[in-house]
Amino acid sequence: MKALIITRDSELHAEIASQGTARVPPISLVASRASLREALDRLMPDNPGVVIIDATDPDIQEGDLLERLAKHYQSSCFMLLTRDHQQELLIRAMRAGVREVLQLPLVHRAFHEAMDRVAQTVGVPDMRDGKVLAFISCKGGSGATFISTNFGYALAALAQKKVLLIDLHGQFGDATLYVSDQKPAMTLSDVCSQIARIDGPFLDSCLVHVTPGFGILAAADDPTHAVDLKPEHMDTILRVARQHYDYIVLDVGRQIDAISLRALDNADAIHPVLQLALPDIRDGRRLLDIFRSLGYPVDQTRLIVNRYEKGGKLRLQDLQNALGADVMHTIPNDYIAATDSVNQGVPALELSRSSAVARSLADLVELVTARRAPETNKGLFDRLFGRADTDA
Repeated sequence: MKALIITRDSELHAEIASQGTARVPPISLVASRASLREALDRLMPDNPGVVIIDATDPDIQEGDLLERLAKHYQSSCFMLLTRDHQQELLIRAMRAGVREVLQLPLVHRAFHEAMDRVAQTVGVPDMRDGKVLAFISCKGGSGATFISTNFGYALAALAQKKVLLIDLHGQFGDATLYVSDQKPAMTLSDVCSQIARIDGPFLDSCLVHVTPGFGILAAADDPTHAVDLKPEHMDTILRVARQHYDYIVLDVGRQIDAISLRALDNADAIHPVLQLALPDIRDGRRLLDIFRSLGYPVDQTRLIVNRYEKGGKLRLQDLQNALGADVMHTIPNDYIAATDSVNQGVPALELSRSSAVARSLADLVELVTARRAPETNKGLFDRLFGRADTDA
């Protein structure tokens, strides 16, 4: 999208230029003017997609200048950046057709949300609107990495979705090893160190491609590079990812820090993973208390019980009563299939198609995508599961 910016503030100009290049498609500042008067004296031959105006320009007080500029760029969206809420100015801006008003200093998230609205208005090439699903362990060893990686693979294989998994483990992230023997060429810290370059093709080039539809962005493997990771980087990465992937799966690990919190803030659903045991329930309660204190909606948090066995002393109802949350899904205690999958670095769905854990992952895909395969589509599951006897 082409943009005209009107400001005397070189730092603000540079900030908007930087944020614009991080978008997909990028916002290109094709022209810059120091004032409204200069903008009228030096009109652009073509209408820009958006006109960004710094309200600290003294010319803004002359109401007819803004209206005249708006009449010339009738097909453009106008955005006003202001440090003070001046009622008279805001009314005049609305009359002139200004669609967006943002407060300075610029809040990047608000800027991109406004630009998303602008993009819908001016018409931007069709993009995906991916959903972000976060998997987080209530207790160490809960199996969140196994579930997130194998679920990502199943989502791509069964639902034909384009899936990205981001490994957010601060140290010792090994999500790729669960489903691939490839060594990551780039990691999350490498992407963050080059955040100004990020777009769809660049992000894709940084992934370990397990299948054409499923890629993994590996965790930072060097703790000394942690300084390269900043919370605002997660906003940028996830914004780009949403536009290029149907689902973004986050393997959060256990840590609650600035990076993981920003990732969780962006999530459409959070899946705490735990086992049906008292230590897991205790830690799960603490985790859910943190989520509630952060204001996360209750219906956004959906529990997954791993290694579940019926008939134990603890029941699912006991767990739900203790945590005040519903269990969305259970993964059976299929020890042999799960262990073979992890040890070989091959997705459970590929390694043992008829195993209980593979079938449970297929059910989870159907739950998440809110679809049940109709009778006419039975062949998909038959092809995946029906030849178990011959594959054994």
